[in-house]
Amino acid sequence: MTATAAPTRRATWKATFAAAAIGAVGGLVVNTLIAVAARALGAPDEFQQLTLPVYGPLTVIGALIAAIAWRSIVNRSRNAAGVLRILVPVVLVLSLIPDVLLLSSKSQPGTTTGGVIALILMHFGVAVAAVPAFQRLMPPRSHDDAR
Repeated sequence: MTATAAPTRRATWKATFAAAAIGAVGGLVVNTLIAVAARALGAPDEFQQLTLPVYGPLTVIGALIAAIAWRSIVNRSRNAAGVLRILVPVVLVLSLIPDVLLLSSKSQPGTTTGGVIALILMHFGVAVAAVPAFQRLMPPRSHDDAR
């Protein structure tokens, strides 16, 4: 997991931004479906976190930050595949902390268990949209590739 030798094929900024765009658009589609389903299942209108003006920018920013981080790992790690295999799930779980805190504090109007579960599912939705795009456009190198 050292980051000393750079892979021979580096991820470009063009690939990074293309992957981020695919992840963002896919994430927005998935998150919109989750928000609509949550509303249909009873999440109250007061819970603004399930509105596009709230989750939309966060989805786009998250996909962009993730793509840049992925690019950095792919370009710097000798075993990017191994690093990402661990890092992606860890970051995904850590990203749920604000949602869990929201559920426990109910600090936002209209907070319900169902609404927060929808927010949690949105994190997974972005990952499901973004990670395949990242893998395709910025393939990670593994130890086996170096041999």
